[in-house]
Amino acid sequence: MSVILAFDVYGTLINTHGIVTILEKWLGKNAQAFSQTWRDKQLEYSFRRGLMQNYQSFAVCTRHALDYTCNFYRVSLSKEQKQALMDGYKTLPAFDDAANALAQLKGAGFKLYAFSNGTKEAVEELLTGAGIRAFFDGIVSCDDLKSFKPNPAVYCHFLRESGAKHNQAWLISSNPFDVIGAISTGMLSAWVQRSQDAIFDPWDVDPTAIITSLKELKGVLPKPD
Repeated sequence: MSVILAFDVYGTLINTHGIVTILEKWLGKNAQAFSQTWRDKQLEYSFRRGLMQNYQSFAVCTRHALDYTCNFYRVSLSKEQKQALMDGYKTLPAFDDAANALAQLKGAGFKLYAFSNGTKEAVEELLTGAGIRAFFDGIVSCDDLKSFKPNPAVYCHFLRESGAKHNQAWLISSNPFDVIGAISTGMLSAWVQRSQDAIFDPWDVDPTAIITSLKELKGVLPKPD
């Protein structure tokens, strides 16, 4: 049986807090907290727009979340500074464990897909800039459905696009809501618990596997045919 892997991008392969380097120039010691609030609000806005069926792209959610975060911390950033931060989101770095783990999985015969809330164009640019695009057989974007994770429809969309059956497809994500969404749709899923402080939502839905690094992923997956 072939095994198809759907990798979440933002926060799993790509370190969204890579933006802290830019923020530190303007916010100093408050950069990390600002980055976390921005990320939390970005996800909240995507959840809300998905539920309301009032779609705007993930980039728009990101920009609106930046505006909110500036207001929350009472930070006055210029139009040029905000644009620099938005541009920075297009060139975020991959986590240190990503490239080697992806190379091992590709070499072992797994089919790899990037599966993201971001548009195909944004994800293409991001993965290319991070030096990991070549490992993937394709990119599947929730933008195709004008919705966001964890809408069940987007996981079904991934299965159609990749040609996978539910028991063949694994979602790999550091985001508990994403793992729960995939499992609720019948997929298998590995939660990447990058920090011991990370908490999985107590919804009586367990990940198929828990790993602390992408380097551990190959060891918990069934061998592909």
